Amino acid sequence: MTKVITYGTYDLLHYGHIRLLERAKALGDYLIVGVTSDDFDKTRGKINVQQSLMERIENVRSTGLADKIIIEENEKKKIDDIQHYNVDIFTVGSDWVGYFDYLKKYCKVVYLDRTAGVSSSELRAKDSNLKLGLTGNSTLVEKYFHESKFVNGADVTAISASSITPELKSESNLITQDTYSDLLSCVDAVYIASHPTEHYNHIRQALLDGKHVLCESPIALSELECKELYQLATDKNLILMDAIKTAYSTAYNRLLLLLKSGKIGNILSVESTCTSLKNLNANPVKNISNYWNSICSWGPTAMLPIFHILGTNWVDINISSLMMDEFSTFDLFTKINFTYPNAVASLKVGKGVKSEGELIISGTKGYIYVPAPWWKTEYFEVRFENQNNNRRYFYQLDGEGIRNELVAFLRAIRRNQLPNNLSKELSINITKVIQIFESDTNVFHITSSDNF
Repeated sequence: MTKVITYGTYDLLHYGHIRLLERAKALGDYLIVGVTSDDFDKTRGKINVQQSLMERIENVRSTGLADKIIIEENEKKKIDDIQHYNVDIFTVGSDWVGYFDYLKKYCKVVYLDRTAGVSSSELRAKDSNLKLGLTGNSTLVEKYFHESKFVNGADVTAISASSITPELKSESNLITQDTYSDLLSCVDAVYIASHPTEHYNHIRQALLDGKHVLCESPIALSELECKELYQLATDKNLILMDAIKTAYSTAYNRLLLLLKSGKIGNILSVESTCTSLKNLNANPVKNISNYWNSICSWGPTAMLPIFHILGTNWVDINISSLMMDEFSTFDLFTKINFTYPNAVASLKVGKGVKSEGELIISGTKGYIYVPAPWWKTEYFEVRFENQNNNRRYFYQLDGEGIRNELVAFLRAIRRNQLPNNLSKELSINITKVIQIFESDTNVFHITSSDNF
């Protein structure tokens, strides 16, 4: 029996893919198809891939041409697969001529002519040419502008004048608009990074103007307003998406999958910490109203793993905050304890306190430790009573997760469906907790004027 192996991304499966698989199949008796993982695609610059790994595997399976489907995690795996499966022929498209000649020492290498006039890149370009506008915090806006260049179809065309930086002024293709209304008039979607008190009005105006919205969390400061905005998005057939970039990072999502497998048993505790000092120490206290407080700045990120792992049906909540002074609503530090029917969770967030920014998930068989800063992590550890069983998992993080978030935003618009990473329900519950904080319900205030 002659075994043939080939590899590909198989994103947006088209006639060219099928013809290539048909000709690969004709070379032998048994066809093995390697589908590249999301992580491997990203290392090769394919951040614009629009379908998940499982969707792409189903694309290949649906052709009926593959006798076996495997996942390609890295370049070295080709040699391992050829040897493991006793492959006779390796084949790939002619645009790779010469590149895989090093495999000739292991098997025969055949380059097949590609079908002219058809490519996934062209299909993606036609399907997702989105004009994106940016408004809000200049640091975040600049990051999103630069990261958008790595995402096919996310074309930043306009920016609000208040968000422009000296570096962005030199961008000749960027339209600077004086007002928010002007910005909305020349884009299909908008990224909002304004102060949390402005989110509701900015989102509402964009939705009423028929624009898709990606907004830094929290989306609003009250549960009712948040629900209203999501309903408006539904009524207008638009996407309103929470921008918590950690939700789209590879390491974080692999961690969630591992937890679902029961690797560390039943989850009994989640501890999440996010703190920073740079903003407050560098600016006068009198301008504090211009800055995000701790609960809005870090709270959504810190709540993310708690709600993903334990859900949002907590039965009790206790909040303790260190305020700027006895008259201030600006929390320098906040600790929140959640009680669930069968678990507990806690988070610590601060802009006036520095702590170890780690994530610890405790289970009945072991625990997962994610080192600081866990929201930007490229690896995590699974630890057990017997340290010989401990394992480390490494994943590459590009652009702090912004690239992945933009890809998810484009995919949500194309499908008219929010990603599972950040559901409407999760966003609403983040807002609910912040509303409890703002209303002083179950909140214990520690006051000190000696912090600055």
